[in-house]
Amino acid sequence: MSGFDSNPFADPVDVNPFQDASVTQAISRTNESTGEYNPFSAAEMGQYSGTTVPAPATSPSQPAVLPTSVEQSTQATAAAAQANLIKQQEELERKAAELERKEQELQNRTTSRDPNTGAKENNWPPLPKFFPIKPCFYQNFDEEIPEDYRRICKRMYYLWMLHSVTLFLNVLACLAYFTADSSKGVDFGLSILWFILFTPVSFVCWYRPVYKAFRSDSSFSFFFFFFVFFFQVAVYIIQSVGIPSWGNSGWISSISMIGYNLGVAVVMMVVAGFFTVNAVLGVILLKLVHSKYRRTGASFTKAQQEFSQGVLTNRTFQSAAASAATSAAQGAFGTNQEN
Repeated sequence: MSGFDSNPFADPVDVNPFQDASVTQAISRTNESTGEYNPFSAAEMGQYSGTTVPAPATSPSQPAVLPTSVEQSTQATAAAAQANLIKQQEELERKAAELERKEQELQNRTTSRDPNTGAKENNWPPLPKFFPIKPCFYQNFDEEIPEDYRRICKRMYYLWMLHSVTLFLNVLACLAYFTADSSKGVDFGLSILWFILFTPVSFVCWYRPVYKAFRSDSSFSFFFFFFVFFFQVAVYIIQSVGIPSWGNSGWISSISMIGYNLGVAVVMMVVAGFFTVNAVLGVILLKLVHSKYRRTGASFTKAQQEFSQGVLTNRTFQSAAASAATSAAQGAFGTNQEN
């Protein structure tokens, strides 16, 4: 009943929670166990020695990778510098080799010229110096023919060599043909004529024009070559056919000899095969030269201009025209005096 006896309208009594008996007892026990701690007191300072432990150079939480990265960067820079030096050395060696090659070419050009006139000394055909006949032409693919046309020009030269060898073999085959059949002396005689005539004529009439055409990009030389070489291919076809009494060991002549002499027929078939190869290669090279010709920008108009300029500047033509004009003038003057 005491709770009901209290006055509810009276002022409340201030209660301090830290004055509770249990709280006061716990605080007193903590103070007794710990006491007042002074880290700078003489008693506490005496417990430590005078040596000082240095702090670690790096934080344990951060790995020390800086020296490794610096070392790798230095090695990469050194490797790059060494590679650059090697590249520069290779470039210098390449330039030195190029200069040496050009110097050698210049020396070859100097030695290939006539010391008296300074003109290029003829080197084809390559005859010995003691031979009474001297070379008639100058030929140097590396010096005179551009690199784009050098390969096809050499092929034309090889075709001419094959043409000459085939004509020589044709003489031997016709000789065997004549020994097997005495009535075939006409073929043997004509084969000798074809070898003596067509070997130098083919060199002058279609090989040298194509050589000059590639050397100086001459439209006139191109047209002259096409005109002559077209007939040369036709002659190859006729020779491979082997019409009797035409001086050619072709397929017809060789097949006709199978029943009479098999050995002679085989020899003649080999030569007929050579003529066939010449015809096929002639057609192929004619197309290749024509494709190269289309890239050079040559034309029939340029060929006419080159022909007219060449004729007008030719000393032989000029001297012949001058002598003809002088003779005509003298004849007209004499006629006037007689009248």
